[in-house]
Amino acid sequence: MRITPKSAFALASVLTLSLVACAGDEGDVADDGADDAAAETEDGADNGAEGNGEDSNGEAAAPISSVDELVIGLVPSTDEDVIVENADGIAEQLSEELDGFPVAIDVFDNYLGVVQGMQTGDVHLVMSGPVGMIQAEDEAGGTPILQALRYGADTYVTQWFTNDPGTYCEDEPVTNEEGYSFCNGIYDEETGEMADYGPMGVEALENIEEGTTVSYVDEGSASGYYFPQTQLNELGIEVDGQFAGGHDQSVLNVYNDQMAIGTSFDDARQNVVEENPDVGEELVVFAWAGPIPNDGIVASGDLSEEDQQAITDAFLAFSSGGDLDEGDPLYDVYEIEGLVEADEEALDVAREVYNNFGGE
Repeated sequence: MRITPKSAFALASVLTLSLVACAGDEGDVADDGADDAAAETEDGADNGAEGNGEDSNGEAAAPISSVDELVIGLVPSTDEDVIVENADGIAEQLSEELDGFPVAIDVFDNYLGVVQGMQTGDVHLVMSGPVGMIQAEDEAGGTPILQALRYGADTYVTQWFTNDPGTYCEDEPVTNEEGYSFCNGIYDEETGEMADYGPMGVEALENIEEGTTVSYVDEGSASGYYFPQTQLNELGIEVDGQFAGGHDQSVLNVYNDQMAIGTSFDDARQNVVEENPDVGEELVVFAWAGPIPNDGIVASGDLSEEDQQAITDAFLAFSSGGDLDEGDPLYDVYEIEGLVEADEEALDVAREVYNNFGGE
């Protein structure tokens, strides 16, 4: 579904002035001199306008020159209706920071689709998880420009959850103050603190039997598939992975007893608690995978370096404080609290997992 926002500003026109030089007779020195002087005057006027950020007609130059419209490609990580309802706000904010340059939104069904959109030139900015960012970079020639902040951090973890703690919990489940249950040392009930992000409950994963049905998120999801499946690959455990199509859906698959175990980002249970108040008690998080670099934004290779920097600066203008909350489009769509410039070294963690998974 494509959403094109109404900009707060009118797009400035950019016209190209073509000059036609007329040559006089060689002997007509006076005419040639007059023509040269006029040309120099026109050139000087044009250069002065360009130096002041204006085109040859004295109008403001467009802030983005590589394309006529920016298209942002999104993939729903939770409820698609929430994405559709709030995504146009992201486009409007970016357009405003770019002096009214038109920005549109395309919502794709999966990560593969949005990467293909960048390959064909239909998408210029991809907002995706880390594996999708790597795919956009390696397969579509994109450049990671920004990464998300949540809870002040630029990393997160996979959570493994179950409705059968008797099988997958090596200790007694404990519940935090918000009513969410954990086991295998992930939450310390005495201190009220969570463990540091990293692999947890690996021994419990060994209790997964061959052929067990697992609710995964999407075949392009870092936390919902790549990282947890890598754990099982290292343990030599083959399972029957079923893709739910989203983090919320994966949680609900296990909550509704369709499967005994599943994966998502931490803590996707919060996304469905309003309709299912006991989800925190019924589903116990028993293992983690990671840490995983946060999702972010990749710019198309069709955009010049200058345009990529202009877009980066525009996003940071309304998100660098790290204090976005409900009502801010980035938060409402992806629960992004802030953006920082992309860290290629951190993304190498996701790149290694992706490449070991068979990516090119």
